[in-house]
Amino acid sequence: MPILKSLGVADAKVPRAGTLPLRSSRNPFEEAPGLDEEPAELGTLPNGTSYRRRATLEKLAGLAPFRLGWSPGRRAGSPGDGQPRSFLGRVLTPGIRRSSADFGLLTRFQGTRAQGDQEEAGEAARRLAFLRLGRGPKPRRASLAERVVPAGEAAPEPPPKVPEPPKMKEPLSVLEILSLIQQRELARADEHILELEAEELASSGGGAPGPPGPEGAGAGRRARDVALLYEALQRELWALVRETLAGPGPGAGAVAQLGQVLVQEEAADGRRGPGAARRLRARWAEAVARAARERLEAAAPGAPGGLAGQLEALRARLLEDMAAVRGRLAPAYPAGLGAFGVYLRGYHGALAEWLAASARRRLPLADRYALLHWHKRVYPREVLGLVDMVALENGELGPLLSPGTLRGLEDECVTDVKVQTRAALLRVLQEEEEQWGSPEEPACSLAQDVCELLEEHTERAPLISQEFGQRMAHCCLGGLAEFLQSFQQRVERFHENPGIRELPPDSYISRTIALVNCGPPLRALAERLARVGPPESEPAREASASALDRVTRLCHRVLADLLFQELQPHFAKLMRRKWLSSSEALDRIVGTLGAQALALRRMQDEPYQALVAELHRRALVEYVRPLLRGRLRCRSARTRSRVAGRLREDAAQLQRLFRRLESQASWLDALVPHLAEVLQLEDTPSIQVEVGVLVRDYPDIRRKHVAALLDIRGLHNTAARQEILAVARDLELSEGGALSTPRDRAFFSDIPVPRPPFCLSLPLFLGSLPLSRLARPNLACLPLRPRPPSAARPRAQR
Repeated sequence: MPILKSLGVADAKVPRAGTLPLRSSRNPFEEAPGLDEEPAELGTLPNGTSYRRRATLEKLAGLAPFRLGWSPGRRAGSPGDGQPRSFLGRVLTPGIRRSSADFGLLTRFQGTRAQGDQEEAGEAARRLAFLRLGRGPKPRRASLAERVVPAGEAAPEPPPKVPEPPKMKEPLSVLEILSLIQQRELARADEHILELEAEELASSGGGAPGPPGPEGAGAGRRARDVALLYEALQRELWALVRETLAGPGPGAGAVAQLGQVLVQEEAADGRRGPGAARRLRARWAEAVARAARERLEAAAPGAPGGLAGQLEALRARLLEDMAAVRGRLAPAYPAGLGAFGVYLRGYHGALAEWLAASARRRLPLADRYALLHWHKRVYPREVLGLVDMVALENGELGPLLSPGTLRGLEDECVTDVKVQTRAALLRVLQEEEEQWGSPEEPACSLAQDVCELLEEHTERAPLISQEFGQRMAHCCLGGLAEFLQSFQQRVERFHENPGIRELPPDSYISRTIALVNCGPPLRALAERLARVGPPESEPAREASASALDRVTRLCHRVLADLLFQELQPHFAKLMRRKWLSSSEALDRIVGTLGAQALALRRMQDEPYQALVAELHRRALVEYVRPLLRGRLRCRSARTRSRVAGRLREDAAQLQRLFRRLESQASWLDALVPHLAEVLQLEDTPSIQVEVGVLVRDYPDIRRKHVAALLDIRGLHNTAARQEILAVARDLELSEGGALSTPRDRAFFSDIPVPRPPFCLSLPLFLGSLPLSRLARPNLACLPLRPRPPSAARPRAQR
């Protein structure tokens, strides 16, 4: 009774306990007639009593709204038809979910709401306890009905057991779903959100307008609930993406739930249709890209070393994160999502944005080189090369930078290199030229400095791309050609300066050798750049080679002039009578050449060999010159034999000298022996053979040189002379003579000889010349013109 009073039914008539049915086939929660209402049909209990006076707990306590289900026999006036249910009724009734008003109250009164929920839950529990009292006796009392059956009567068959319907899964409220999201039970929360979304779609009737009353307002609240829950769910999902990349905090279970949510939502998108699809999988890829961008931006700014240091920090962060994805995150996702490929594309896209932003800035030349090299070499080899590219769905990633951006960076590099190297090369040349006039021992580093300036660019550019390497080689070769032309002009001014000749000879020679030594490394650099560069680099290569050749020839000529100025007094003693009996002059020549060769050893191999070959040629020119000028006249076979023997001895001595000096001009070794053979041979055919060999091996020999040899040996027979000279003339005309002779193989062209004598007929001068003079054999042939004073001077000295 106290309970009934508390429920407001103190005045109700309650039947005695004995009037309650011992067993009832009806649900005690079904509606039954009240105390003052006559039922349409009266029933009896198994013991014969009627339940006319039986009252329902619903009528007694007015608790019909707490009914657990809808009853088809409910009266029209009972609560539920158009009447709002109480809050507890909504909680306990299956299929009825608390509305978004609860969600809003939670957000506004989080503290008081929790306490109010506890009080309401307690009140509901007390009411449920009272309801259990009205359900009648427990099933075990059903046997009492059999005891009251009169004796001799068969007990009635028990009613068949009806299987209870499966318990319906109680739907969660919006607040409970939100709580699941906050507790990171994401897969379960997503399932309930999908159920709530299905209810919302069902209530909307497939697009039909809802009722104008509270039902329509409830459908709108459910749509807002779904939207708010999806926002909260996505916030947790993308926060989980960031946290799992930052460290091993959330475990594999959380990542697995994230993947399960994506699978569930993708399946739901198939049911929703294209217009209503939420595309959480695409948003997941975007969240991965955002997280990757944050990770890369956090790694780059603190790296030392400029852009190169930042790129190295990015490489380390990429490898670290992709290792975590491959080992820890990707296995936790469902296989169908292709998680590794999504993460790799996210990092690739974030890196592309970072590099594009860096390329738009005005970078120094070194930073542009670093950016291009990292893009072309480091990233494909040291990042993507260590990543499992098979995990990608289409197996390929796009470029980090567009072709236009790369071309722009390369153009800027080429322009900067052209400007910077030109200024740097001129500065180096100016500093080097200031030291040329110093009497101190030179320490020439011009070639080394130039090569270092250009090789810095020509070695880095091909590592980026072959095309960029060709463009950079062409640019550097053009700058080198300009530098070498300026270098040639300054070397010429240096040697033409009269004040330079006042330097000590050793200092002047050392400086000249240092200038020559600049040639080989610069020539090799020009050749290498021409090979790497495009075909249009050939004119620049030729200009560079021409400038270096002029510098080398000029310096060689200067050194040779200095040496032969010292040797000239000794060459003046050759081809005289004393020379036939003494080798003193030639010994002095050989000794001086050998001593000067020690200083020439400081020259690079290539110019040294060219200089020694020139010295070899010039020494023989100076040796043969007095012979062809007619200092000696052989009037007998004995004299011709002595002269030929002496020539052979001197040729052997000179050959030994220049072999020791490593001369490559071996074509000069047979010259003097051939001349000796022409002087010594007696028969005309043998002389013709030797003359033919001379013309073949030394194409620049002329008939005047052969005539001078015939004069020295004393051959005055006109017919024999014509036969011998005809051989020289025929070979000269057939092979083109000196026109086809290269400069380094020219010999006789540097030896002038007197004009050939003109032979007069005796009858013309019989009356004008005395017979005593005509009897002299040396007047048989007279020169056409008087000899110049320079040609007559040696004879006067002799």
